Amino acid sequence: MKNSYSNIGGIFFGLMFTAVSISTQAQKRTISGTVTSSEQPLAGATVSQEGSDEVVITGKNGTYQLEVAKENPILLFRHPDYAEKTITANNQTVVNISLEQKVKGIEEVILNAGYYKVKDRERTGSIAKVSAKDIENQPVNNVLSALQGRVAGVSITQNSSVPGGGYDVQIRGRSSLRSYATTGTDGNRPLYIVDGVPLPQINDFNTGMSGTILPYSETNPLNSINPDDIESLEVLKDADATAIYGSKGANGVILITTKKGKKERTEVNLRTSYGIGEMTNLPKMMNLEEYTAMRKRAFKNDGVAVPSNAYDINGVWNPTKFTDWQKYFVGNRAEFSDVQIGISGGSGSTQFSVTGGHNEETTVFPGNYRYTRNNLSVNFNHTSSDRKFQIAFNGTGSLQDNVLPPTDFNLVYAGLTPNAPDLYMSNGMINWENNTFTNPMAAATQTYSVKTKSLNANITTSYAIGKGFSLNLNNGYSTYNADDQKIFPKTTYNPSSNIGSSNSSTRKGQKLNQSWILEPQLNYEKRLENHQFSALLGGSLQEQKSDNIVLLGRNFPSDEMLTNIAAAATITIPSANESLYRYQALYARFNYGYKKRYFINLTGRRDGSSRFGSDRRYANFGAVGAAWLFSEENFLKKQSWLSFGKLRTSYGVAGNDQIGDYQYYDTYQSTGGSYGGSSGIIPQRLYNKNFGWEVTRKFEVALELGLLKQRLNFNVGYYHNTSSNQLIGIPMPGTVGFTTIQANLDATVRNRGLEVSVNTVNIQNDQWKWSTNLNFTLPENKLLEFPNLEKSTYANRFEIGKSTSMVKLYQYTGINPVTGLYTFNDVNKDGVMNSADRIISKEIKEYWYGGLQNSIQYKNWSFDVLLQFIKQSQYNINSLYGNIGYMTNMPAVFNDYWTPDNPDAQFQQPSAGFNPAAATASSLFNSSDATVSDMFTVRVKNATLSYAIPTKEKTRMKVKVFMSGQNLFVFSDYKEGNPEFTVAGYSSPLRVISFGLTLTY
Repeated sequence: MKNSYSNIGGIFFGLMFTAVSISTQAQKRTISGTVTSSEQPLAGATVSQEGSDEVVITGKNGTYQLEVAKENPILLFRHPDYAEKTITANNQTVVNISLEQKVKGIEEVILNAGYYKVKDRERTGSIAKVSAKDIENQPVNNVLSALQGRVAGVSITQNSSVPGGGYDVQIRGRSSLRSYATTGTDGNRPLYIVDGVPLPQINDFNTGMSGTILPYSETNPLNSINPDDIESLEVLKDADATAIYGSKGANGVILITTKKGKKERTEVNLRTSYGIGEMTNLPKMMNLEEYTAMRKRAFKNDGVAVPSNAYDINGVWNPTKFTDWQKYFVGNRAEFSDVQIGISGGSGSTQFSVTGGHNEETTVFPGNYRYTRNNLSVNFNHTSSDRKFQIAFNGTGSLQDNVLPPTDFNLVYAGLTPNAPDLYMSNGMINWENNTFTNPMAAATQTYSVKTKSLNANITTSYAIGKGFSLNLNNGYSTYNADDQKIFPKTTYNPSSNIGSSNSSTRKGQKLNQSWILEPQLNYEKRLENHQFSALLGGSLQEQKSDNIVLLGRNFPSDEMLTNIAAAATITIPSANESLYRYQALYARFNYGYKKRYFINLTGRRDGSSRFGSDRRYANFGAVGAAWLFSEENFLKKQSWLSFGKLRTSYGVAGNDQIGDYQYYDTYQSTGGSYGGSSGIIPQRLYNKNFGWEVTRKFEVALELGLLKQRLNFNVGYYHNTSSNQLIGIPMPGTVGFTTIQANLDATVRNRGLEVSVNTVNIQNDQWKWSTNLNFTLPENKLLEFPNLEKSTYANRFEIGKSTSMVKLYQYTGINPVTGLYTFNDVNKDGVMNSADRIISKEIKEYWYGGLQNSIQYKNWSFDVLLQFIKQSQYNINSLYGNIGYMTNMPAVFNDYWTPDNPDAQFQQPSAGFNPAAATASSLFNSSDATVSDMFTVRVKNATLSYAIPTKEKTRMKVKVFMSGQNLFVFSDYKEGNPEFTVAGYSSPLRVISFGLTLTY
């Protein structure tokens, strides 16, 4: 791999410098003049000759003087706040020009495409942009929460309400068969890039401590980025936009650009907010009378007298005492506070921005659980006086400290019996109620905490060589270090068991990730009358190191020393690993435009990754995109109803290497013990030199329209992606000694769909402005091929022609009117219910989804509201609760259980656990098609009202106050919890209402 780095680097720099040639100087002449706007001199405007690298800037009086070619030079006049103008200076020596105030429509929107920038009107790929104004002032600590419902083709689900948790982000569906349900890892995550530096995928190593509090033990790398530091997000979706990222672009790319200083006077900004959050859509639980009746009925049905350990109904516990445990454990209010302060400014050649922030968030759980984050963002940009050399530094760093309970209280604790004893005695000690009560607060003393430090920084430089050539160099460095800890104190156990600190333990984990990236790039731009050319040639060298370890300390002298693992009498290392990931690539792009109406874009990339076998280490990726601006054609150009019209299409190949390191090696693992004073090792996997890339082929065709002077904008696109060469464990015969071998499977997954975006400007005048944005996605995910699926271990997980999120379930056939128990279809009539009887295929999928945003402005008032809607097939409440009749409370919907007087009930008769047939039927019911339902949900995702306090014209201080709500209301035909994510009953995202103000001076 080292030699490959040297070869690629040498080839690249050779190409770079041989491409630059020195031509003879043409005859020159000087043109001067004045640039104005509304008859006022315009300072800061740039004047240049098309095809030349020489640029001058107008002074305070708007004057300029530029040396140009002698014959018919084309002059370009630009200013960030005014519309660009082009003029041909024939024999003129003085050119005076007036620029018009810019109306920012699609003509002026510049999109970040990663390695290059492109005008929105000229792009050939699918790139969606969300700007800072769309996400500001929202009470979220991860920008993904603010992105939900705003972009077509992008599905985002927040996994739980716990701060620091993860998100399921899907850009145009799941292309990889590697998901949490099949392999425990996810191969469908997009690539996140912040200011040109890819963020490390931080979930490859799991310390095993957070699975009961964070779904899948997952966090998200964007938790470390302060949403207020973000200037814009671009989502790259199709092949034309993602193929230039090669093996990393199959699942889409999310580009994040942080805020920079501007060419204005120095400003100081302060933003502060405070909010309150609470859970929504909680199911109504049984009251004391309903619960008691259910329990007594359960024992009666089992034909068993109420036993001595049924403390809830045999009189040992107070039969009239009632506590709403759901309210106690998850019905509290979480607090959100945020303070951000920054200073920015600059001159014509240098700009800077420095921002610091502090964010805190508590949970809805009882206890002193708290998440804090401290952020620092620094940006610096400088341009030389001749405009040839530019240098920029971007750096973001964060410190996160998260203290959480060991388990999401919504999972188990909210189901305590309604008349359970008090949790604490009058002296504040944990109450064990004379050894009749397993107090959940004992287990809750097993506190989980994690501290993370992250840094993401880069330096970019560019130099205009001349004749349209320029050199760029991006140097990036990122770190993500996490230290988590879980303590197991003696308070976990009942004092009557006499278990002391010798049984206490502490588990500590450390994850160290650091990576660097070096990307040199040669660019070329040229305009010749009706032709425009741009090209780039670049290289990418990246290295990521990970060092992970878990320590387990046992037998402490005192629980007060649990946080100091050195105090443990015994320290072991359950797991430890080091990994090194190296990656290299050559990439190129060529773009050609004719008459500003026909565009073609070619991209290509050759990648090499250390994650793949020696025979499959390198691969080629590429794409072609084309666009036709038919609104520029003569027969349409003068049509008043058509402002903009474009037809575009693309096709290409992107890859996926999200498999983890050393998966193709024949690796070994320590046994963790010793024999004869020596430790042993055991093999983990088999060697496979042919282990290679997943490949996704992407096709798209789209129509973009701007009508009625862009008061109505309409975009519709169709995409068709097929993913093959799947990286997944292939089952092996038992005689081999391994259950699977990591290899490429000839399975094919198809994702296709329709995306629609509509933007309207309904009202626009001096006092009022009302605009509406609608996005709608109709996706389809389907498994097309899977060799020998019926004979593999995946037969119960996948089915040809179905979604990859399909599950196979028993067929529920109703309640037996004689026994009062659930019944199911015994397909093979063998009298035994097993996997062979799972014949019902249910797809956990989205039928369609989207968002509707309205923005209204009236004088100094502004109001924004976003509705998120989704039609989906999802697990329902039947999958979350087991047998009716056990010593645990249940939602009130389960009161509809079978009795002779209620033969048409929804649920079977209660059982206290003494009827094996009832327990078996309940278990089968939890794995039947009765647990999956179609749901339609509309969520008021965000609503923000703000008011800018009027000030005198020359007053530097500007004040804005705002009120914002997140997840305000949920309207759904699923009433018993979070309709979007119901895995194992984790607490759902909170309704948050916050108030704040911003000061600018």
